Amino acid sequence: MSFRISFAPPADDTLAKMRNGDSFRREMARTLGLDPYGYASTAVKLERDRREATVAGAIVLYYVSGTVLTVTVVRLVPLP
Repeated sequence: MSFRISFAPPADDTLAKMRNGDSFRREMARTLGLDPYGYASTAVKLERDRREATVAGAIVLYYVSGTVLTVTVVRLVPLP
């Protein structure tokens, strides 16, 4: 089962400025797209569906919707 990866406007703006945007999208699909509760992610403020992980050198804050199989990235912080 795979999850669709969606980017909220602030995260999408950051993604557009990343040099490795295409490879980052592929890595998101390969990792959190297949297992949004795994890949060393952690729940934020004890909310199971609100999560944080580091993917391809960027900190990703996202929400998981199991009913529609979507991971929505709300904040993206690329590491320098």
